[in-house]
Amino acid sequence: MLGLIYQSKVVQLNCWLKAASENGLHKAIQRERRKIWNFRVVISLVPEALLPRLVLCPPPVRLLPKWDETVDFLIVGTGFAGLAAALEAHQIGIKNVLVIDKMPTPGGNSIINGGAVAAAGTDMQKKAGISDNPDLLYSDILRAGGGLAHPELARHIADESVENFYWLRDKIGVQFEAVTYHGGHSVKRSHSVTAHMGSGFINPMLAKCKEYNIPIQLRTYLEDIIEDDKGVVLGAKVRTGYRFPRANSGKVKYIRARNGVLLAAGGFAQNVTMRMSHDPRLTAAFGSTNQPGATGEALQDAQFLGANTVHMDWIQLGPWTSPDEQGFGKTPLLTEPLVGYGPMVDPANAKRFVQETGNRKVRADAIVAIGHPVVMYACAKNVFGQAVGKNMSKEMFDSLLKSGVVHEFKTLKDLAAFYKIPYDALVAENDKFNGYMKAMNDPQFHTKFFKDGVPNTEANGPFYAWRLWPRVHHCMGGLEINNKAQVLDARHNVIPGLFAAGEVTGGVHGMVRLGTVAVADCMIFGRTAARSAKAYKQPM
Repeated sequence: MLGLIYQSKVVQLNCWLKAASENGLHKAIQRERRKIWNFRVVISLVPEALLPRLVLCPPPVRLLPKWDETVDFLIVGTGFAGLAAALEAHQIGIKNVLVIDKMPTPGGNSIINGGAVAAAGTDMQKKAGISDNPDLLYSDILRAGGGLAHPELARHIADESVENFYWLRDKIGVQFEAVTYHGGHSVKRSHSVTAHMGSGFINPMLAKCKEYNIPIQLRTYLEDIIEDDKGVVLGAKVRTGYRFPRANSGKVKYIRARNGVLLAAGGFAQNVTMRMSHDPRLTAAFGSTNQPGATGEALQDAQFLGANTVHMDWIQLGPWTSPDEQGFGKTPLLTEPLVGYGPMVDPANAKRFVQETGNRKVRADAIVAIGHPVVMYACAKNVFGQAVGKNMSKEMFDSLLKSGVVHEFKTLKDLAAFYKIPYDALVAENDKFNGYMKAMNDPQFHTKFFKDGVPNTEANGPFYAWRLWPRVHHCMGGLEINNKAQVLDARHNVIPGLFAAGEVTGGVHGMVRLGTVAVADCMIFGRTAARSAKAYKQPM
């Protein structure tokens, strides 16, 4: 009976395929095929003697589409990973590269990023008297990752970080301004660009793509990854003229990719349903720092092919965003370089509650546990000595003041009155923090201090203060890859012709990504994917 059912399903599907394939119903066809294959696996467990010979019928032949276009390397996404891959591909001899993006403008989350990249042991660090090396960066990544970061992936980032920095500066034309500190690192190693935001990377990369004549096709949505019967990725079904978020908008087009397909489309921080399926706490009320298109469809397409995922439950909140502005905003550019230079307090009791220089998860979890926005402040000498002019421009800082996100106070008493903080308690806490700064030791929370910090006093004022409340920032989990940026299936076998880089991947950072390391991760693995694609030959 089971054999007869199987045969009837095969016959039914083959009849349906003939009509449906002509109408571009590729994903639906694949879905039905998988249903039948799953059924065949089940009946294969039944003793053969109990089944008709018909159960041994071969599976239906997979019908491939008529290709509208053929390229060597198809890249999905125009952020750090995608553009780095495109540029590397061109530089190593892959000439027929196509980059697509579903959004109407390029850059994704990358273009609104904080504008710094981690590198361990650069000439800029040496000039600033900073001693650093890849081994130290590697250990920092593993420590922040809580033992969950895949060592070979973390090692690859650490070892390639310096070369990637020089590649950006000397071959792509990215302009760097200063080396700053981000929470969780052992030393200052975040190399900030003169633009003080991700556009300082993206715009030079786009300019170089134009110079190389690399086509970037916007409003082009990846609807399906196409593989053959042997599981080899051949290309993709896309929709050109797509209008986000209208799923069926645009014209269907089939693109063959001889050297493979790279998924560099980012994470799913803006897909509330998807993120809540992994962490039910992350409702729409949290908001996100991400651009609207961070909805995870490319990741889901790869899952449909059998790609394995790791660490999907680990979704990072940014502890440096303000409830007084939307999205990523400018506040992170002020907050991050000032950790260790100014205290973070609970306005209800004026008490510090966390290691200010702790990693993002440590700080975000502590703020969420309090249940309301917290206040961070620093004196003018620290603000202008560490943040303004290094990690953000004076114009950016002035805009925060004008919009009321950041406030200026002549005295600590004025600051306390504005945020309704108990004044006497704030004075006591401020004095304690200044004492820890002077001693370079925090016995309470073990905050890291720096020799160029000054006490937060009225003599070094005025004071600047702002509120903080976390937003969903980075999806730590995603597709599992090896150190060649090849996507792995559930049995840890390489899916031929499928590569991934950036936030669409998982396992790289573990439970916490250190600030600016993800930028390096995106670029390094994007470039690695290009080299792997160069070596890959699609079976004919």
